[in-house]
This record gives sequence, structure tokens and C-alpha cells, in this order.
Amino acid sequence: MNDTIYALASGHGTAGVAVIRVSGPRANYVLLKISSEPIPKPRLASLRRLRDIETGRDIDDALVIWFPGPASFTGEDIVEFHAHGGTAVINEIFSAISGIESCRMANPGEFTRRAFENRKLDLTSAEAVADLVAAETTEQRRLALAQYDGALANLYDGWRTKLTEILANTEVMIDFSDEEIPDDLNLTNKHNILCIKKIITQYIDDGRIGERIRTGFRVAIIGEPNVGKSSLLNKISGREAAIVSKTKGTTRDIIEVHIQLGGYAVIIADTAGLRETQDEVESEGVRRAQKLAEDADMKLVIFDATNFPNIDDMSKRYLDRNSIAVFNKVDIIKKPVRFEINAHEIFSISALTGEGLDSLLAFLQEKIQMRLQYAENPPLTRARHREALEAVVEALGRAENAVLPELQAEDLRLANRALARITGRVDVEDVLDVIFMDFCIGK
Repeated sequence: MNDTIYALASGHGTAGVAVIRVSGPRANYVLLKISSEPIPKPRLASLRRLRDIETGRDIDDALVIWFPGPASFTGEDIVEFHAHGGTAVINEIFSAISGIESCRMANPGEFTRRAFENRKLDLTSAEAVADLVAAETTEQRRLALAQYDGALANLYDGWRTKLTEILANTEVMIDFSDEEIPDDLNLTNKHNILCIKKIITQYIDDGRIGERIRTGFRVAIIGEPNVGKSSLLNKISGREAAIVSKTKGTTRDIIEVHIQLGGYAVIIADTAGLRETQDEVESEGVRRAQKLAEDADMKLVIFDATNFPNIDDMSKRYLDRNSIAVFNKVDIIKKPVRFEINAHEIFSISALTGEGLDSLLAFLQEKIQMRLQYAENPPLTRARHREALEAVVEALGRAENAVLPELQAEDLRLANRALARITGRVDVEDVLDVIFMDFCIGK
């Protein structure tokens, strides 16, 4: 925290503008040395000529913005240089800053970590910074922004407040055991513990909606060989992602493409054709296809329309509430196919011409939107949060059945502490395990 850190806060590579952020106790000194002009007014962009400290040579004309602490992102003094985005310009500015004592390149996530340590952010908001930077879809951005604005922190802090009130009643029973205490206080406490445990349990049991929005909704394309799985993947992705051949067993491994559908990140995977085979490599491909089908959030089960009424039994087994039945090659039979399999409506398509593809994708989008809808409270997005909340529920279960108020109080403290670990609001004697390794350097 005594060092002044700097890094490229904008994207890497040649660009019109590059933003170089400097944060720390010597940020104002860096600005004075490189621009050789007085500190500008806070939060107002000023055009300055940047110069090399040792040689005095001009580096670039840049917009300079001064953010004095604590009214800054990190809570420290910050200066930003908005320079031209050429590699040579960036390297020259870095070289000039590195020559100043106590200045060094920032580590991954160090700006955000300093913001957390200076109480500008809690841990959930700090994690949301990384999610906002990585967001590729509308829903990922919306979820990350709600978390950054404190939606999760407010929810968890509200639960902590209720737990603290329950703990206060328990402490009354311990400290004033010889005094007259309302007879129903213990029953009231247990009722309140049961209520909050139920609320948190229901919150955890959300079908991992938040994690699916954040990392992607997984869709597996499965079916027997040569039904057009790879052709469908290529048509959806708009590129030749998978090899298409009349030879059965061409697809051996799982091939994935990432698309956006209705504002959601969707990962669609092509798999090996489902059939009995003696080929060792193909057999492994079939095993992986079956495993992916079991783990996927949704399945597109593909059948060959030209074989109707013969239906592949191995593929038919994967028709369930999380699958969509698709008949491919309707361009060959020259007429639409309208019937059902296992009460599943059939979508007739041609992966070659694109016929019926819009209807299929619209239905898939509708299914995804229904699966990933959530109520007012933002859903869980990280395994770290889920593990902590599971520890809360476990501690509350023990507190609910505790025989002695002393035991109940200890389990309530453990539940409260587990909640505090999510936001980072813990007592000074607790160890904060704050990991920012997933961040980019400039954040």
C-alpha cells in the first residue's frame, strides 16, 4: 500500500486512446514530473504535453485527469493519462513512470483490491468489477451491474442484521439466566432461526441460475451418426466450426461454439454420433457425448427425417423435459414433418438450407429465458458465495436444535461470520481470503 502503482486500464493492442492509471501516495508527484505543470483541478480533463523525465524529450500530448483521494476509485490519489494508443507511446510513458522512486507496475486486480482495503467496495462489488469487464452479453452485464451496485451486499447484510438480533436475544438468556426472562423468548428465537434458514435455503436452491448466466448456458447437440449435427452447429455459428462428412464417426471429440441468444451466453456443443462401435477412439467419443448430454442444461436431439417412421432408439432415450426434438433433412423429403415423439413437439429443419432454423432458435431462446428468470434478488454467481451460504444453513441447523443457549450463540456467530466472509465485512481477527487473480492488470 506504500507503493504507487500504474498500469494500462484500457484494452491491450493498438487503439485510438490508451488510459494509463496511476494510484498511490506519489501519484501527484508522477503527474508533476511527467507533465512539468501544476496539478489540474480535480476530475476535469486537462491537455498536457508528457515528457521523459531523464532526457526531457516529448512523449505525447495527453488528456490528464486528477482524482485526489479519498474521492477516487481506490480511495487513494489517482491520476489518469488518456494518451494516444500506440505501443511506443504506452511503453514510453511506462518507462518514465518506472524511473520514479516507489513506483511499480500493478499486479492483477490490485487497483480493485486497494479499493476494497480502503472500504470503497465490498468483496461482492469487487468481484462484480471483474464480471463487468468480462461481460459479453446483456444479461451478464445486467447481473454484474446489479451486484456492483450492492444488490448482493444489501441482501446478505440484511440477513446478518436479523442474525445479530437473534444472537442478542440468545445473549440475554445467557447473561440474565437468573432474572425473569419471557417464557417464550427461546421459542421465538428458534422460530426466527427456522425462518431465516428457510429463506437462505430457498435462495441457494435456485438451479444455479446466476452461474449459468455468468459462465454460459450449455446446449448439447446429440443424435446418431450422419443426422446433421455438425452441419447444424456450423449453421448456428455461421462458420465451419465442425468437419462435415458422409463418413460415419467423423466427429470424435466435443466441439463447442459460443453464441448470444436473447441476451444470454450460450455454449452449443457438437458431439460424436450415438451408436455401438468397436472403434476405441469413436467409443470414447460416444462416451463423452453421453456424459455431456447428461450434464448439459438443454439438449437438441437430432433425428433424420428421411428415415421416418424409423426412430433411433438410442437418441430417443434422451428426450426429456430438458430436450428439444429436431427432425433434420426436410429439404430432401420436400414436405414439413408434423408429429410428436414422447409428447415432444418436433421441429422440422434443414441444416443445409436453414429452413426452420429461425423457429428452432426462437423456441430455444424461449426455453433459456424461462430457465434463467430470477426474482428481484440477484442470484448466486460464484461457488464461493454458495459454499459460504451452505455453511450458514448448516450452522443455523445446529443453532435451531441447540440444547443450551451457549451452544446456540456460538452457532449463530459462526453463521454470521460465514455471511460476513462473502462481503469481506469480518472482524479484525479474522483472516480475509481475498483473491483477485482473475482480474486483468489494469483493474
